Amino acid sequence: MRFIDREEVARRLTYPLCIPIVREAMIAFSRGETIQHLRSILTLSPGRLFGIMPGAMGADAAFGAKLISVFHGNAALGRQSHQGVVVLFDPVTGAPVCVVHAGELTAIRTAAASAVATDALARPDACRLAILGTGEQAGTHIRAIAEVRMLESIRIWGRSLERATALAERTEAACPVLPAASVEEAVADADIVCTVTSSAEPILLGRWLRPGTHVNVVGSSHAGPVEVDNDLVVRSRFIADSREGVLQQGAEFLQAKRAGLIGDEHVVGEIGQVLAGTLPGRQSADKVTVYKSLGHVVQDLATAWALYTQSE
Repeated sequence: MRFIDREEVARRLTYPLCIPIVREAMIAFSRGETIQHLRSILTLSPGRLFGIMPGAMGADAAFGAKLISVFHGNAALGRQSHQGVVVLFDPVTGAPVCVVHAGELTAIRTAAASAVATDALARPDACRLAILGTGEQAGTHIRAIAEVRMLESIRIWGRSLERATALAERTEAACPVLPAASVEEAVADADIVCTVTSSAEPILLGRWLRPGTHVNVVGSSHAGPVEVDNDLVVRSRFIADSREGVLQQGAEFLQAKRAGLIGDEHVVGEIGQVLAGTLPGRQSADKVTVYKSLGHVVQDLATAWALYTQSE
């Protein structure tokens, strides 16, 4: 059995490679060509989760599972918050053939999925990016979004201004990268916003956003912690990676629904439908759009299978 470690994933799974793979996986998912269950999540203790995500790319295609822990305290230890493996099985024999480092794979494919959504939903002239969060996903999202839009400025906010400043200083980009002292300051002029925090309470308020902003809501991957307020959810065209997943596990949507502000119909559909041309994405230049990212196993399987089958 082959093992693809973190270093190999980081070296080979570039954004020009990963973004098209994730795009096609999301289309296949929304067409019903893939097979998967909703993720099963065990809460071990606050900030410590264990998830199991089984799936198949099709009835006769590669299949497998992702076993992943999410420990939010790892950042302080200099380790990835996501730790685990993706196990691939051969579609002909059913034998396990490859184990892939899930932490690095998750970091890259999550940002690639946000880039896919941004390309489909952000205004064509969007050029100012705001990153809310200073963890690993902050850096991967900067690199991924730069693949789909010509950025003119990047603002970074974090609970620690020192960490935001340090990230801005070490970020290599073709445009100015500056820290922001507040979320409101970071998003004031933004066309694209990525929330990539572990916050349990809203950090981003809808009233702070300009008309026409696109927001990737990424940090919360299960029912419970929320990153954005009800106002942003309600005023946006709200598109999911998995509609079923968001209806059951999308914390920001569920909070607004519990408040009686929206119903299930507010999740208008999936990004795979937008990419396939069966669902309108952005409908006007001044509409706020939201892509709610939970992540699903077909993204992991598609990218891991590509690493397994493609030669270096």
